[in-house]
Amino acid sequence: QVHLVESGGGLVQAGGSLRLSCAASGSIFSINVMGWYRQAPGKQRELVATITKGGATSYADSVKGRFTISRDNAKNTAYLQMNSLEPEDPAVYYCNIVGRLTSWSLVDYDAWGQGTQVTVSS
Repeated sequence: QVHLVESGGGLVQAGGSLRLSCAASGSIFSINVMGWYRQAPGKQRELVATITKGGATSYADSVKGRFTISRDNAKNTAYLQMNSLEPEDPAVYYCNIVGRLTSWSLVDYDAWGQGTQVTVSS
């Protein structure tokens, strides 16, 4: 089993910054994509940013230019640097990975973290 541990959430003033971390532990052959999603109360979970093993990134339009996703492949850890936080950003932020459990796996393995709360005060 693969276990994801997120950290770094908290309360910050509008315009401030937070850095989220997601560490994957357990037995997994490769993690192809690491991503961050968020879910605000009463809303559906939405994609924030993803990063491939090779470093290719993608972002939701709402966070482009403010958030930066990165990863350390040696540590199986992803980061989300969030700058210029806005009142629209508060949510529970979830880490997601997509990869292969073994070298002979034929299907992708998909796992989610437990989520970390981000709160922005105006």
